Amino acid sequence: MAEKRYIIEVEKAKESSDAKPSMGPVYRSLFAKDGFPSPIQGLDSCWDVFRLSVEKYPTNPMLGRREIVDGKPGKYIWQSYKEVYDLVVKVGNSIRSCGYEQGVKCGIYGSNSAEWIISMEACNAHGLYCVPLYDTLGAGAVEFIIAHAEVSIAFAEEKKIPELLKTFPNAAKYLRTLVSFGKVTPEQKQEVEKYGLAIYSWDEFLLLGQDQSFDLPVKKRSDICTIMYTSGTTGDPKGVLISNESIITLLAGVKRLLESVNEELEVKDVYLSYLPLAHIFDRVIEEAFIWHGASIGFWRGDVKLLIEDIGELKPTIFCAVPRVLDRVYSGLTQKISAGGFLKQTLFNFAHSFKLNNMKKGHPHAEASPFFDKLVFDKVKQGLGGKVRLILSGAAPLSTHVESYLRVVTCSHVLQGYGLTETCAGTFVSLPNELGMLGTVGPPVPNVDVCLESVPEMGYNALATTPRGEICVRGSTLFSGYYKREDLTKEVLIDGWFHTGDIGEWQPNGSMKIIDRKKNIFKLSQGEYVAVENLENIYDQLSSIESIWVYGNSFEAFLVAVANPRKEALERWAEENGISMDFNSLCEDSRAKKYLLDELSKIAKENKLKGFEVIKAIHLDPVPFDMERDLITPTYKKKRPQLLKYYQNVIDNMYKSGSKPNA
Repeated sequence: MAEKRYIIEVEKAKESSDAKPSMGPVYRSLFAKDGFPSPIQGLDSCWDVFRLSVEKYPTNPMLGRREIVDGKPGKYIWQSYKEVYDLVVKVGNSIRSCGYEQGVKCGIYGSNSAEWIISMEACNAHGLYCVPLYDTLGAGAVEFIIAHAEVSIAFAEEKKIPELLKTFPNAAKYLRTLVSFGKVTPEQKQEVEKYGLAIYSWDEFLLLGQDQSFDLPVKKRSDICTIMYTSGTTGDPKGVLISNESIITLLAGVKRLLESVNEELEVKDVYLSYLPLAHIFDRVIEEAFIWHGASIGFWRGDVKLLIEDIGELKPTIFCAVPRVLDRVYSGLTQKISAGGFLKQTLFNFAHSFKLNNMKKGHPHAEASPFFDKLVFDKVKQGLGGKVRLILSGAAPLSTHVESYLRVVTCSHVLQGYGLTETCAGTFVSLPNELGMLGTVGPPVPNVDVCLESVPEMGYNALATTPRGEICVRGSTLFSGYYKREDLTKEVLIDGWFHTGDIGEWQPNGSMKIIDRKKNIFKLSQGEYVAVENLENIYDQLSSIESIWVYGNSFEAFLVAVANPRKEALERWAEENGISMDFNSLCEDSRAKKYLLDELSKIAKENKLKGFEVIKAIHLDPVPFDMERDLITPTYKKKRPQLLKYYQNVIDNMYKSGSKPNA
């Protein structure tokens, strides 16, 4: 049986007469063969997404949080679409009564909550730019964003107010009003007023505009809705300008995609909001739920209590980053191995049986209904019992984890890929397509995609197996980097956004991410590592000639291969009463520990983050050379070749965890 191909070619590759890298053919999703889906009439902004749902589903439960009774978490209590709308109107009137109008930048700082969404919708209503503030971008990021975006008013979770005050006096040049989602202490009031600012508790702020009413401005599709700051490869965070059109176009594409695979969203769908709303992945998922009149329940903010919140909320769609799904996988495998020989044997047999049937092409629901009921139902109940879709994004999900969860959770596990600049989802794998394991699936049905050859890395977009930089075109693309036209021009060329990621088209039309064009990568927790910058810092160590730092999105820490300076290492050995030749010294665990400690000191001196510290090292007595194809004639490191050459060494360092031996 011929494998179905899930993309169609929409433009022939343009043959290049000069020596420029070639663009491969342009493809789009098979589900867009009759053209891209258009946003519905009257849906011109994110405000319309919410407003139309309030009209259509006023009494539907919209936002829920767990009630705390006598210090113990109880059931979820809900605010309906109409109740949320009434609060949004109050917040909007209060914002306007402070003098803030369309185009003003409004910061939101804190973990996901009903107040976060209400503040965001008030920005949408009055045409303010919503600017999420978050501190995972590193020390000083909140202060940088407030100043760079010129944020005038900011909403913050009660416990984040002290963090916000740390940005003074610099942020006070821009900020005029602060609003706490909870209470404000007299000391905080005093501190803020010292700088000429006003600060309000949530309840106080709601009363500010109560006797006033403001007309909502006209909002266009091209208007900027939000500025999302994302970590740059080097230097400061970049402000990604996202328009109303980007978000509503993406929603139309997601709707078409889910309908095409019979998994459309419905009013009775329930979503657990725990991934940061400050990131585009969660933001667009929540917009999709709001558009369909579905329900969003918030977690309690503690990852250790996440499974308990899931059990109470019983979500139907669960979004995760690989780190969370790795935890689910580890928890399951530990439970099974602790369950005794009989239970273990039954579970493993059931898993193999169902997986084989899925490989034969059976949909997961029909692959083994008997074992689903007898064996896998407990796993399903562990995720609340109602999950039908698990969506993974932000970093690659290990193939064995993806395969395992597709079998045992009795739900579709889909891996997606996208960037803030592409308004999240650009590719997503499809239900019941086991051949898409380890890929991010075909494009969503609202973008065109092509690969561009990267000859210096050996990637050819026109080869039999096309490989190259992933380039994306369509209305979901961002409108540029705020105040950074130079960076915008680097990545947006002739309407194509150059992602910097290297992809490989699969025969079925799905995309496999295989490399990164620039030397930057993510670790498994989602942190970006700018590796050249790190190597420049570690090169300061006088006892090392050269160092190659390595990490990838499936691992949580960095490892390195280094060429030690012969005299320096031999001198250290002599001082420590160690007598052996240089080659033997390079294999000695004490020498490795010594150099790791020295590298850690350098890291500390340069205020590197924990994930930027090298945890394991291999010492090669032979310097990186051209003979082994490890460097260029100008002594630049050839990273793909280094990885290929040292693959076994790297694997061994990761196998032995963070122990400093190779």
